[in-house]
Amino acid sequence: MTTAELLRDAFERVHELVHHAVDGLTGDQLCYRPDPEANSIAWLIWHLTRIQDDHVAAVAGTEQVWTSDGWFNRFGLDVGPEETGYGHGPDDVAKVKVTSGELLIGYHDAVFQATTRFVSELTDGDLSRVVDERWDPPVTLGVRLVSVISDDLQHVGQAAYLRGLATG
Repeated sequence: MTTAELLRDAFERVHELVHHAVDGLTGDQLCYRPDPEANSIAWLIWHLTRIQDDHVAAVAGTEQVWTSDGWFNRFGLDVGPEETGYGHGPDDVAKVKVTSGELLIGYHDAVFQATTRFVSELTDGDLSRVVDERWDPPVTLGVRLVSVISDDLQHVGQAAYLRGLATG
């Protein structure tokens, strides 16, 4: 298995889990929060997709799908185009509302396509390229991609748990 195949497989798993967490839910179920301080499925899927879009676009040297493909306008959220959900509190979470899962899935599918195009071309040697010098030690491409996958899996797991609560 090559580096590209391994990364593609990991992002495909996230992609499948996102579909499973969202498919067939109503807007109310997607926005369900078991407590006013809790995240919703809509916010979790939006956030994990925004982070993937933001981080992969940065390392690929491309514009985010969020703005380049018009997803920011389609969502019509009361957040700025640069928002990814990082640092959001309960009031910010409440702003991420959708009426169906089609919007979330559409955006995630578009980001998945951009991500897999990028990772499909990677080689072992690419993974050691430094992509963020703000950290000590500096962050490499490999570390950044593993971080995105880890974050995605944690949030999609939370969304799956909320799905069980929302559909009880």
